[in-house]
Amino acid sequence: MSLHPIRLGALILACTGLAACVVGPDYQRPEPPAEAGYAATPLPAQTASAPVAGGSEQRFVYAREIPAQWWQLYRSPALDRLIRTALADSPSLEAAQAALRVSQENLRAATAVLYPSVDAKLSASRQKISGASQDEPQISIPAFNLYNASVSVSYALDVAGGARRELESLEAQIDYQRYQIAATYLTLTSNIVTSAVSEASLRAQIGATRDIIDAERSALEVVEKQLALGAVSSAEVLAQRAQLAQTRATLPPLQKALAQTRNALATLIGKTPAAAGLPQFELAGLDLPQELPVSLPSALVRQRPDIQAAEALLRQASAQVGVAIAAEYPQFNLSAGYGTEATATGGLFGPNSTIWSVGAGLLQPIFHGGALKAQQRAAVAAYDQAAAQYRRTVLGAFQNVADALRALDSDAQALKAQAEAEAAARASLELARSQFELGAANYLVLLSAERQYQQTRLSLIGAQAARFADTAALFQALGGGWWHDAAAQAHESDTKGSRTP
Repeated sequence: MSLHPIRLGALILACTGLAACVVGPDYQRPEPPAEAGYAATPLPAQTASAPVAGGSEQRFVYAREIPAQWWQLYRSPALDRLIRTALADSPSLEAAQAALRVSQENLRAATAVLYPSVDAKLSASRQKISGASQDEPQISIPAFNLYNASVSVSYALDVAGGARRELESLEAQIDYQRYQIAATYLTLTSNIVTSAVSEASLRAQIGATRDIIDAERSALEVVEKQLALGAVSSAEVLAQRAQLAQTRATLPPLQKALAQTRNALATLIGKTPAAAGLPQFELAGLDLPQELPVSLPSALVRQRPDIQAAEALLRQASAQVGVAIAAEYPQFNLSAGYGTEATATGGLFGPNSTIWSVGAGLLQPIFHGGALKAQQRAAVAAYDQAAAQYRRTVLGAFQNVADALRALDSDAQALKAQAEAEAAARASLELARSQFELGAANYLVLLSAERQYQQTRLSLIGAQAARFADTAALFQALGGGWWHDAAAQAHESDTKGSRTP
């Protein structure tokens, strides 16, 4: 019993609904670490405090959600505007988003393998053949025109599931690119915050250095007057001049670092340094976040975009093992064609012009010189590599959080000590100056007090900036709350989609 070609084509289309088996390992998500904390020894519930700017105590609040716009906890409108500009104009984010679109379109293109391919063909040709092809070499066959109009259908049955594993691999690549966007978002916002803190610190150091220069210049004037009166030697005047020159020499490097920091900020927001129009950041214009949310270790692996990206690569490697295994299984192909053929266009749809074909193919790999087995072993090794890299990423994330938590505790203690040292050095300098002006202390005492105060004041500024910067480092180590923005964007997209007629 012959099967009509149209019915055969319908049968081929029906084959697309058949559920093919899928060889290879089914991906199993790694279990999160069982540790309940980040450090071997527990941290105090709150940090130390100091009576200076940026010296308030900070409390660690475990299992609290991290806000998506965590930088707003610094309560700086200028910083918030700068970050929003960066999120809108950053070329790094644009590149990551374009890479995601590439992966999405690659998946859409590859999905076609699950469906039959249907092609229409229309051709016209002029031919001259020999009578020998008809076993009549003595007959001369005149040239003729040949017209063809046909539709062909082909379908590769995904019996072993290799195509589906390939699609699974492409889906994992899309997830990887999504997490790369989140990682870029987190890195960008964190870098802007730390750069703003660095600028504020440099401005404070420049201001302190200028104050110290003014004080040392005043001290030099006093020493020069005493030299004129014969109260001091010229060696003491030269020493004060050398001290003033040394302090002045520290100013240009600070100004250079400030200019470079602002140039880096301009680049981060997607602007040139000349056109950025950046605000100026001061430590006094930043509030130190007093409550720091700390995610549980079990939640960290679901929050950090680098961990999620590493897991996507692990899933992709798992799917590629299935692809390599499926290559050893039989491959089935079905094809059918239906059309008309005639020597004149008017006869294309005549009763005797119909042509059709049906076919089926089976390919069973038998011997390829060990290539297929080698490819399978390579895929398994790639999976082992991805698993090791995932584990390394998780360990690095836990180290980042542990380092940030310990740094915040140490920063608070260091700031408290530096505040006490700066206050003591300032009182000592004031006493030395008054005694020197009254002749109760020699110049060496004053010079030593000036140097001590200069060092402690700059160290205090550094300790203040470290608390702001390490707070940003903690938010970055915990993932930065990017998933809240992702969920909001997905909800907004779904809402728009439901309103589309």
